[in-house]
Amino acid sequence: MEIRDGRTDDREALAEIAGRSLESSYSLNPRTIEGALAEWYGATVFEDRLSEDDLVVLVVEDDEPVAFSESVVTEGGQGDLLWLHVHPDHRGRGIGETLFEHTRERLVEEGAEYLRGRVLSDNQTGASFYEAQGFERVDEEEVEIDGEGYFQYIYLDTDAKRVRSVVTEDGEVVYVDLLDEDVGSEGPFKAVFDDPARSSRYGYYCGSCGSLEVVMDAMGRVQCTDCGNRRKPTRWDAAYM
Repeated sequence: MEIRDGRTDDREALAEIAGRSLESSYSLNPRTIEGALAEWYGATVFEDRLSEDDLVVLVVEDDEPVAFSESVVTEGGQGDLLWLHVHPDHRGRGIGETLFEHTRERLVEEGAEYLRGRVLSDNQTGASFYEAQGFERVDEEEVEIDGEGYFQYIYLDTDAKRVRSVVTEDGEVVYVDLLDEDVGSEGPFKAVFDDPARSSRYGYYCGSCGSLEVVMDAMGRVQCTDCGNRRKPTRWDAAYM
């Protein structure tokens, strides 16, 4: 069994693995799965995605591809494990755990300071898998698959440091709370404090671009002035609607 980087000629095999895995683990209807596979693994789309610097695709090959993981590393040191698929015919052999550990090691090599995983809310097997790896469920968010909205749970590696220091443009050291976050349009907004004990609030950290240039208005709308990442208002605002 070999674990290697994904290649463009893996496209059809990975689409087959993902399709069979989604059918086995999720209550998605066949049309949704078919549409998602076309969106994610179309010939041009897949080749373009593999060329992205922050994307990590690892493939388990046992005479043929039987599993793969897909992850990204953000500028803020966040390693996001987006998918880990094992073909149903090859489950029960420890392939998922082995692939997970290789993925974790690779993301650390690529600069990830902590690791997060995502599982659609109806996949109890996937949730149990992350918990068995020492992850803790910390949040949930809505995602769109083939035009339909679904909720997914977010898991965080409990061995990761909760607080990470960041230096502002003025040379001041502030502290980002990796567990305290709100969902934004492009990435999470994390709470920032003046001290490591998190007793004095500083502001927000943009998980999309790594900027501290984040503003909030009276209605609770949060926006990064560098990349445009934004959070919806915390209370109803007719003008916003």
